Amino acid sequence: MLRRNGRVLRALDATAAADFEALEATKFFAEAVEDGRIVATRRLAEVPAELARDGWVVALEHDVVPVISYPFEWTFAMLREAALLQLDLTEQALDEGLITKDATPYNVQFLGAGPVFIDIGSFERLTRGEPWFGYRQFCEQFLNPLLLGAAGVPWRPWVRGTTRGITPAECRDTLPLRRRMRPSVFAHVGLHAWAERRFAASSRDVRGEMRSAGMGPAVIRAQLRRLRKVVRRLHWRPRETAWSGYGDRAHYDDADLGAKEDFVRKAAARRHRAQVLDLGANDGRFTDAALEHADYAVALDRDEVAVDRLYTRLRERGEQRVLPLCVDLGDPSGSFGWRARERSAFFDRVHPDLVLLLAVVHHLAITDNVPLSEVVAMLAALGSDTVVEFPTPDDPMVQRLAAQKKDHDARRYDVATFEAAVGAHGFDVAERTPLPSGTRLMYDLRRRT
Repeated sequence: MLRRNGRVLRALDATAAADFEALEATKFFAEAVEDGRIVATRRLAEVPAELARDGWVVALEHDVVPVISYPFEWTFAMLREAALLQLDLTEQALDEGLITKDATPYNVQFLGAGPVFIDIGSFERLTRGEPWFGYRQFCEQFLNPLLLGAAGVPWRPWVRGTTRGITPAECRDTLPLRRRMRPSVFAHVGLHAWAERRFAASSRDVRGEMRSAGMGPAVIRAQLRRLRKVVRRLHWRPRETAWSGYGDRAHYDDADLGAKEDFVRKAAARRHRAQVLDLGANDGRFTDAALEHADYAVALDRDEVAVDRLYTRLRERGEQRVLPLCVDLGDPSGSFGWRARERSAFFDRVHPDLVLLLAVVHHLAITDNVPLSEVVAMLAALGSDTVVEFPTPDDPMVQRLAAQKKDHDARRYDVATFEAAVGAHGFDVAERTPLPSGTRLMYDLRRRT
């Protein structure tokens, strides 16, 4: 896979080319591309010279996914939808003589609130008598995180910590005993862990034994259906958090909310926006206001409960222009994978021309101890126009946060310090408007050219 001048290309060798020809001939592939479950893919008439020189025989071009995201940035519901997509496509491929060679959530992206499978090279022709080799990976990277999430165990930090997922043994040892002993969990976690320990150092010809035992499509199909049944039954029942009910915004009156929404809409409307980045979106109300003048929006929040609810609402309305993600601005993901280059840092994957930072500055500066100059430096690095809501030191929420800190921790939080940082980092203040309550200022900041 490579990017060239805004295009996404994939090079295939002779074996992969034959697999793709078999995939092209299937009914399910055309239908899945048509309904958006598989990324739109075209075979190029000629292999680009730089690829042909390296021996590649076929080149494909994929539609571009606006923003790449990773599993640890998803909510439970998003990971669950991605898992079901993997199982559905694998079974449909099986019905037409193909199989997926792996089963990692990194093969799935989200176009807005809809999952789309992007790894065309994962499909290969089925070899009779062989198992589904994606089973272990599916368990480690899909099923086991979902099982832990359904049990109330935080799974996203674990998945962020390793691209290999959560092993059966780790999952078994972490799950509460009552969940561990459920028949479906025992089969895919307990027995799986036992088998891995039992045969870890074995030199047995497992493939040969499976062929002799009559491994075939019917057995794989039954395995896929059992997994689907388990995944469908898993649900996350989170407790309320400090911000999951923030959509009610009890500390705002209607006049403030209306004025804030009008300010965002006006700033967004100055010109058409290709991509809006809402840093602290919560329920997505102001993301929607900016989206009226944009092609695409990324709605971030550190609160997984709020983002999960936002995703559910977006999914219900079939929204493909808003991507909700769980990202902590105080600790966004860096680059990782092979040589720390395989997968990009979060801020290298977004290219906004409008950023919203609403009711977040005081949390970063006071709760997370980030100097105001650093908050503005983060915004400046994004290189776009920015709308900022700045609660003043007199704001009740600011006073509440400051009361939890030592006096000197919140001493440098004031309007003058913020505005000095704005000018120092290359912004001009196009508009500065107080909300009706008088304790919050709205800024329309424009990057100097």
